[in-house]
Amino acid sequence: MTWIKICGITNLEDALVAAEAGADAVGFVFYEKSLRKVSPDTALEISRHLSGRIERVGVFVNQNEDVLCDVGDDAALTAIQMHGDNEDPHVADLVVARRPLKVLVAISMNRPNPEGAAAMWDPKNVFAFLADSGSLGKLGGTGETFNWQASINALNKVKELGRLVLAGGLNPENVGEAIRVVKPWGVDVSSGVEASPGKKDPEKVRAFIRAVREADKASQN
Repeated sequence: MTWIKICGITNLEDALVAAEAGADAVGFVFYEKSLRKVSPDTALEISRHLSGRIERVGVFVNQNEDVLCDVGDDAALTAIQMHGDNEDPHVADLVVARRPLKVLVAISMNRPNPEGAAAMWDPKNVFAFLADSGSLGKLGGTGETFNWQASINALNKVKELGRLVLAGGLNPENVGEAIRVVKPWGVDVSSGVEASPGKKDPEKVRAFIRAVREADKASQN
């Protein structure tokens, strides 16, 4: 089944809705400029109420290994997502050597040569590559899709390096088609299931996860 991450979680209610609906992971944003930013203390309090099966992913932008490891400890994270425009692949190697944290690497599909950017990372230290629709002006979280069909060759090359998580503008209405076209290992959604920035719409969360599972069933027929 497709792995599902509900990102931009800021409160316990939304985290529990995601978990109860069948999400595999929740994401906490630690980027200062994000409308969905939370503190490590908030993430820890939420994490304490989640079952062990739920991955707890911290989203960071251009941070060094000390910050990633320290916040990983403070917030009881199981994974980190490196989502900056100038991330150093060596930092992932250092994190994995120091802590039992999975590393997700965001790749902007609207930039030149995304598959080349993915190839700079040591695949044995990358849990998954997250294909997002960020551009030179925005790191991600744009609420906009990229052209899946036009990007399919690049996406397939990234798949050769490791797991592919599809992000960027997904919502309950388009995620089924996205899975059909891209065939990712996982999907990631934030604004597409929100009532407002930082607050999820429970029905949209449930509808998104239902749509993913329906797409999974269709792919098996």
